[in-house]
Amino acid sequence: MTPTRTTASPSITPRRAGVIRNRVLPPPVSGQEIVLLGVIAALWLVLTFTTQAFLTSDAIQALLVATAPIALVGVGMTMIIIAGGIDVSVGAAAMISAVVTAKLLVDDGASLPLAVLAAVCVGGLLGLVNGALIAYGRVHSIIITFGTANIFQFLGLQIFGSSTINGIPSTLDVFGNSAVGRTLGIPNAFTFTVVIAGLAWWYLRHTPGGRHLYAIGGDPQAARLAGVRVQRRILLTYAVTGLLVGLAACFTIAQGTSTLDQSVGIGSELAVIAAVVIGGTSIMGGRGSVLGTLLGALLVQTVTSGITQLGWPSQLSDLFVGIFIVVAVGSDLLRQRARRRKA
Repeated sequence: MTPTRTTASPSITPRRAGVIRNRVLPPPVSGQEIVLLGVIAALWLVLTFTTQAFLTSDAIQALLVATAPIALVGVGMTMIIIAGGIDVSVGAAAMISAVVTAKLLVDDGASLPLAVLAAVCVGGLLGLVNGALIAYGRVHSIIITFGTANIFQFLGLQIFGSSTINGIPSTLDVFGNSAVGRTLGIPNAFTFTVVIAGLAWWYLRHTPGGRHLYAIGGDPQAARLAGVRVQRRILLTYAVTGLLVGLAACFTIAQGTSTLDQSVGIGSELAVIAAVVIGGTSIMGGRGSVLGTLLGALLVQTVTSGITQLGWPSQLSDLFVGIFIVVAVGSDLLRQRARRRKA
């Protein structure tokens, strides 16, 4: 009797594995990020010659302080959009985190660590609520977060109890634009943001959890069949974004005076999403980079600051940012169409 011959399944070579991995991950620095650097450099050059105070130490530091909360929340938003979701409630969540923290500072004289811990915990809890509803409720993220945005805003207004919170102490000035808020001339808020963005960049590129987010955004059903715990990843992504929203609320309080009004945080979700999309993250999911988001936030804030210093109507900043968004989304759609043709 002739023995049966078996053929072993071909194994994936390291070189082949690297090819497969690179199909999921973007390059370390994309062409769009290089273009963004060029656009920002050109804008800074133009504003240097058309305004009197743009390229001064104080103006640049103020620009970086204003960029920090947008970019910080943008880091979390990047991971959410990469995974195929979106969160339009971050502005309202920032409002609740800010008002709770401000009341602790005014009413209880909270220390810096306690104030930051409270803000981060409140933001994380709100993010966890969003994540649980989206991951286990199986409802699209824009529907859930649009609903929770209205709920969070209502709760924030109830916690305010009045039009403003007055007499906020200088506890959080370490994140502000004063001398105590800088280290070696660089604002601490921006330094924290860059460090967190670097950690997120490493997580997305060099850990299984990060690569799973790209896979979920590309095809959640295929990711689930491949053994990815999709619901858990989505839950954690929204929770982490909530933590970043809480920290960003501290940065926002530190930017202002001793008064906090009810408009804090409201509408900031638009600036955050704009920074993420302009930075090259695909609104369809599956592709994106926190480096691009950091540059996108810097571009958005540069436009806002430049228009203010030129004395132009503030509505023009919305116009220019809208143009940038349309160009970014259009470029992304063209790239996707080109990839489908090649496939």
